[in-house]
Amino acid sequence: MHDSPAELRYLVVVNDEEQYSLWPAERELPAGWRSEGRSGTRTECLDHIDTVWRDMRPRSLREAR
Repeated sequence: MHDSPAELRYLVVVNDEEQYSLWPAERELPAGWRSEGRSGTRTECLDHIDTVWRDMRPRSLREAR
């Protein structure tokens, strides 16, 4: 039996370009991504990402001047 989507736990993950995503907590992180430190429901994680990820451009583009 699978958990309902509302019961699944997620991690907020970030890559070297400071791009955010969420990832199922029970799965191994994909290469190039690390845990940002926040976990919770899908909605909680997406709300957090919405709060912290203000400039969606990759870091390399933001730093190019």
